[in-house]
Amino acid sequence: MIPAAAVLALALFVAGYWAMTVRVLATPDPRVVPEITRAEGDPGLGHTAVVYFTHGEPARYNPIGWINQFNEFDEQGIAFVPTLVRPIFLHRLRNAYLKVERSHHHDTHVRMLATLEQSYHDAGDTTTRFYLSFLDDEPRPDAAVIQALNDGASRIILCEVFLTVSNHTAEGEEMVEALHIEERFGIEVRKTGPLWDSDLLRSMFVARANENLGDVEKSEVAVLLVGHGQPDEWDVQWGTETEHENAFRYGVLERLEQDGYTSALLALAWMEFKEPQPAEKVEEFIALGAKRLLFFSAAISADLIHSQYDVPELVYEADVPAEFERINLGAWNDDPLVIAAIKERIDAQMEGSDT
Repeated sequence: MIPAAAVLALALFVAGYWAMTVRVLATPDPRVVPEITRAEGDPGLGHTAVVYFTHGEPARYNPIGWINQFNEFDEQGIAFVPTLVRPIFLHRLRNAYLKVERSHHHDTHVRMLATLEQSYHDAGDTTTRFYLSFLDDEPRPDAAVIQALNDGASRIILCEVFLTVSNHTAEGEEMVEALHIEERFGIEVRKTGPLWDSDLLRSMFVARANENLGDVEKSEVAVLLVGHGQPDEWDVQWGTETEHENAFRYGVLERLEQDGYTSALLALAWMEFKEPQPAEKVEEFIALGAKRLLFFSAAISADLIHSQYDVPELVYEADVPAEFERINLGAWNDDPLVIAAIKERIDAQMEGSDT
């Protein structure tokens, strides 16, 4: 028979854990959304504003992005991490931060936007203005759009630096749509759409792989494209996430094969929720005679905890010979071909506009 004191202690622990869980998950989003100071109907100063919008991850541990994600899915009735498990989930995220020290995501996107802006200046466009925004970092996309409005923009392009159409792109678009810019100011917000069908972005993977062959023959180099993945239940509501990830990655594999890589040493894997997992494919590559592995976090725009920690951890679960090389080529980052792919999408939306 369990002593009463033990039962009481367990009850107090559960009550305390539940209270802590509720308190943590109720943390409000601290990000500030500025006021619109521009008068409605004001046509602006005539220039174009490009609001660069991407996922975002704070350089140091901050759980608010995940808390917002939990709340969003709860409102939509989408199952994702049981409530009582969420503090454990956040604790694991904090530990990942401690192991890599900081996420490079924010700083990399700052560099990417600066390079993008410079490319327009080099081409003679000194009037278009650029604004950085994040879904899960500061500033939010609606905050960046408001700043562009207050600065007198007459045209706004929402540059979506994502691979797929998903709940992430939809959430950012909804933030901007809630401002009712077209009705209030007569300004159209054009969207570039994500990059899942970009040939320029696909070509970056081939170029980066070729730069990392070392002294190994191309026929003996394996390439693994690790996708993010989502639960099958989510595919019902956001099927474009998996559809676009697969279409893009298969396109990359086709380009790699055309460039001389061995078909059997090219594969896809998933970070979570779907199969196969990375270690399984790595061990298959070794059985087929691969001497070196190049692996990408193929769906991620700039290095973050997933590409710095989660994906490498999964790859290193594989049982490999001591001499087998595993090289993490990370996310897209500020590769010139990535910048060119983003610029190509912006240019398509600028066509027909006076900038």
